Amino acid sequence: MDPVLPGLTAGHVGLAASGDLAVARATIAAVDDPGLAATRRRMLALVDGRADALHRTCEPGHLTGSALVVDAGAERVVVMLHRKLGRWLQPGGHADGDANLAAVALREATEETGITGLAVVPRPIDLDIHRVRPPGEPEHEHHDLRFLVLAPPGAEPVGNHESRAIRWARPDELPALGADPGLLRLAEVGLSEARRRRS
Repeated sequence: MDPVLPGLTAGHVGLAASGDLAVARATIAAVDDPGLAATRRRMLALVDGRADALHRTCEPGHLTGSALVVDAGAERVVVMLHRKLGRWLQPGGHADGDANLAAVALREATEETGITGLAVVPRPIDLDIHRVRPPGEPEHEHHDLRFLVLAPPGAEPVGNHESRAIRWARPDELPALGADPGLLRLAEVGLSEARRRRS
């Protein structure tokens, strides 16, 4: 991994909204994990080929930002039982025109967990392309940039209308919740990075 980047909190200039697709492109291109090379290429092809890649109307897929919210002890992550999809997932959502995907991830994490004082690390820790089929919508792809989001000590998630339940979970609890391989990978990478930041 690169040198430790500071976590940015809401209102930081580095989280200013941008409609410039080049901002999203640069964020994707900065991910240099060889295991994510094929995913990175597909995401860059989407950005280079579709001017509307930041909008949920872009089909068959569009950019999203999600957050691995890690507790202050770097032992647990927040997962929510998504109301529409009926699965345990990390917080996240649509870019809705904002090319600053770190800001998208922080906004979604704050809204969906109810935790104040979250800080996002602005370089993605994971990239994932997956298919979703929300009720009343055609199946489509989320090209998801995933960010480490650090919770303050003592934080407890309370959730909102987008989840049926929300909780902290240790990595060994995720398989029993039906976590998909992408979430398992994300939790492993994110907790490792969070621990590295604490040392």
